[in-house]
Amino acid sequence: MYLCKVQTIIKNARIVSNNAIVEADIHLVNQRIEKIGNQLSSKANCQEIDAKGNFLLPGVIDDQVHFREPGLTHKATIFTESRAALAGGVTSFMEMPNVNPQTTTNEILEQKMAIGAQDSWVNYSFYLGATNTNIDEVKNVNTKTTCGVKAFLGSSTGNMLVDDNAVLEKLFANCPTLLATHCEDENRIKLRTQEAIQTFGESIPPQQHPIIRDEEACYLSSSNAVALATKHGTRLHVLHISTLQELELFTNAIPLKDKKITAEACVHHLHFTANDYANLGNLIKCNPAIKGEQHKPEIWKALLDNRIDVIATDHAPHTWQEKQNTYLSSPSGLPLVQHSLQLMLQAYKNGQLTITQLVNKMCHAPAELFRIDNRGYIAEGYYADLVLINEKDYTVSKDNLLYKCAWSPLENFTFDYSIDKVWVNGVLGYETGQINQVRGMRLLFNN
Repeated sequence: MYLCKVQTIIKNARIVSNNAIVEADIHLVNQRIEKIGNQLSSKANCQEIDAKGNFLLPGVIDDQVHFREPGLTHKATIFTESRAALAGGVTSFMEMPNVNPQTTTNEILEQKMAIGAQDSWVNYSFYLGATNTNIDEVKNVNTKTTCGVKAFLGSSTGNMLVDDNAVLEKLFANCPTLLATHCEDENRIKLRTQEAIQTFGESIPPQQHPIIRDEEACYLSSSNAVALATKHGTRLHVLHISTLQELELFTNAIPLKDKKITAEACVHHLHFTANDYANLGNLIKCNPAIKGEQHKPEIWKALLDNRIDVIATDHAPHTWQEKQNTYLSSPSGLPLVQHSLQLMLQAYKNGQLTITQLVNKMCHAPAELFRIDNRGYIAEGYYADLVLINEKDYTVSKDNLLYKCAWSPLENFTFDYSIDKVWVNGVLGYETGQINQVRGMRLLFNN
């Protein structure tokens, strides 16, 4: 039974939801939003918070993270990274299957869900991973309690490549839920890697990464995935679009709820360009690669005209020591989940998108696209996953990082906005730098 202590009145908030900004009060009772209105009266023994006209957003839903558990816990754990997500205003995540053991059976998937139930500070779901041999597991996935199926159509960290054409046909024809894909052409990457080795030997500079994993590698794979999805009527979600060439594959002509083929942009492809390898080197090595500066404005344009539907992170931590290796030995991925919302708030401050567009892409769209039950909006009856923003400078430093890997490519970067408070299912979990005990819930889906 819930006690009155989990009831809250948030006064004078600038609520951003449903393509509008409305100044109002909001009453939280237990896990949910009970009432939104003006001059709501305080309840006895319940907390009252004055939002002072600051933005109150729905909690961010990140549809692509790698929290490394089980099996890779020297890099990260569900406990540590979900805690970092909480501090960044990310109240729900969907995590990838390239761990050890790989999440490629429904039994292992449920074991991972149990770790989430015990350790996650925010709401969680996990993808079932597709392989060349587990089509029966894919067919039997629980679509009500699992966010989707992940297929690596190009190899990345964890080597879960699905490259058998007959298997791909079966996968796209029989996947009973959303199919999320990592799209890079493996043969193209192998060819370009050998060319780089011939030129540079073992001393390949990080600047070669977008040349090795180039535009053609991305387009070949993404276009094949879109063709297969069109043929079979698959709900396809193409992750981390990194090239302007791929943008022709997607449409903005259909409302999101009716779209069968959707796309995601990640914050690092919206923030960095290939020019940043000179200073950051392997720290920003990721798959697909951060590419030349001509791609970034086109990805932004597609995001704003709704050819790209979702903003996420692909949060993928590795240890500092691993990242110091030579190019061929340094793993791909970078930690971002603690600062993704602040990155996009900075983009709002800089005039790159509106605050309602930010909320659409980071909160509403993931909820609609994955058909998440009662999350992603600030609305009566919805779960109270909320983020209060403060227009106060915040500088990323070692002292305030919560990742287990203890580094960020954004160190020393100063944002114009801070995360003031974060509620998860009606409980205040983060407040001006302090983290309070809170546990997330397993996400449910209306498939």
